[in-house]
Amino acid sequence: MRGSSPSTRSRLVSLALAVALVCTAAAPAFAAGADPSVARTGAAPAADAPAAGSVTLNATQESAPPDPDSDAVGWENGYWHNESVEVDQSDGLSDAELEAYVARAMARVEYVREAEFDRDVPVSVITREEYRNRSDGENANGTEYNRWNDQVWEGLFIIGESSGSGEEIGETTGSSVLGFYAPTRGEITVVTDSPDSPTIDNATLVHELVHALQDQRYDLTNGTYRGDTQDRDLAIDGVVEGEANYVEDRYTERCGAEWDCVTTPQAGGGGGGGGTPNLGILLTLLNPYSDGPVLVNEVVRAGGWDAFESEFRSPPNTTEQVIHRTDEEPREIGFTDRGRNGWSTFPRDDPQLGRNGSDTVGEASIYAMFWYQAREYGADTIDPRNLFDTSASYDTYNYESEPSSGWDGDRLFPYRTGEGEDAQYGYVWITAWDSEADAEQFRDAYLRMLEAHDVRRTDDGYYVVPDGPFADAFLVKLDGDRVVVVNGPTAEDVRDIRPGLEPETTETPTESDDGGEDTADATDTATGDTADTADAGTTETAGAGFGFAVAVAAVAVAGLLARRRE
Repeated sequence: MRGSSPSTRSRLVSLALAVALVCTAAAPAFAAGADPSVARTGAAPAADAPAAGSVTLNATQESAPPDPDSDAVGWENGYWHNESVEVDQSDGLSDAELEAYVARAMARVEYVREAEFDRDVPVSVITREEYRNRSDGENANGTEYNRWNDQVWEGLFIIGESSGSGEEIGETTGSSVLGFYAPTRGEITVVTDSPDSPTIDNATLVHELVHALQDQRYDLTNGTYRGDTQDRDLAIDGVVEGEANYVEDRYTERCGAEWDCVTTPQAGGGGGGGGTPNLGILLTLLNPYSDGPVLVNEVVRAGGWDAFESEFRSPPNTTEQVIHRTDEEPREIGFTDRGRNGWSTFPRDDPQLGRNGSDTVGEASIYAMFWYQAREYGADTIDPRNLFDTSASYDTYNYESEPSSGWDGDRLFPYRTGEGEDAQYGYVWITAWDSEADAEQFRDAYLRMLEAHDVRRTDDGYYVVPDGPFADAFLVKLDGDRVVVVNGPTAEDVRDIRPGLEPETTETPTESDDGGEDTADATDTATGDTADTADAGTTETAGAGFGFAVAVAAVAVAGLLARRRE
């Protein structure tokens, strides 16, 4: 709920991220990105054998072999993948150095990926000021989406009422943009504070070249690679960013052993500015960069790159599928708006506002909610140190927990009443689970999360958080294998947002308000809500939640140190 208009800063469309996250225990560095595509991440295990059919040369040879008669995998624009190049970035890249650097990097991407670039990938340079001006212009769409998205992130207890979602996401991801690949232009742009002597590190260049190769092979502007919900966006990025990180990691494994790699001077301060990133947003955005490479590695090991081709052309639908490497599809959840006294959902036919006015946040975001609340507010939800309990190859972070596993679908409907400064906001969040036990685990963890904010329970069963960034009234209802959360400024508002839904008693949960909203009803069919088949190809805007679909920018947030809670 919000009592006043949020920030007018618009949705994130062209940002991404590479960060070092240090929590309550020592942690590895990781990376990510977005434009509509993103960036990179962490350390990798031992390298596999060189790709079949690739040309293997001595990395220390003094002279290059002859150029092939025709283009070949592992050779590009006069350079073999393991051929030495004379590039010194200590004084910036000259045009000739940049040309050689990019050509050899393209050859190396081809070698690892076992695929050929169809055309050159231009690399240009812009100043950071120019980038900021361009980003501000691209993000200057209206605030309707922001108001709607504010409720999604407030529902996740990650962004409170004291700041807007667009502003907080922008501050988290925009600290230091290094570069991005733009599918609409087919080129990589390097963002620098020193345009006369630009530098670009190997990982950034390789990562963005993978996106360029993806674009040439699959067309990243296609609606297949844009999700209409937050969960779908993250799931698609599981293969898009997963492949880019996987190839980048395979590349990094060879540096210093099989290949010599160009040294990048240590950046001084990043130049991006901004405050401390929101770790809840950060962890949500990083799911594709952590679990995506695991999925890619398993698919490639089992069936080679041909098997991954099929995976990429039909990307996952949910983060559950990426986290657990499963084909299980979520449950369809129908919904009828019953708001009264001025309370109603946002427009159900606006393609910017998710899926028929609702968002699906998914398992990864729910995990991030419980982790962030434990980390920042000491909530007794999950042990935040378990974030680093990983065992799979190429895995960086653990997104599994008892209260988030067993997810079987969710829909979060933002609500509002009034206009302008008098507007008030709330939401209805319906979650479905694989079993009654899974639903109960989620409900119990959610209530313990409220306890971290000094929640009080009213005599008639509503929960009230009296102050702080998440101050509001809540109805939390367990009904079999579903949990419904209704939020509003007061308990009376909660009743108006979802009339007929009664709070649980302390002994036994009450019956469902409409006989079970996880299936369609006549009203849903009449409005077209049950199908929920919004055409991702009908709009050029990115998906819901954080406003990016396939990511292509490389962002570095350096020196992020998490504060221990006193």
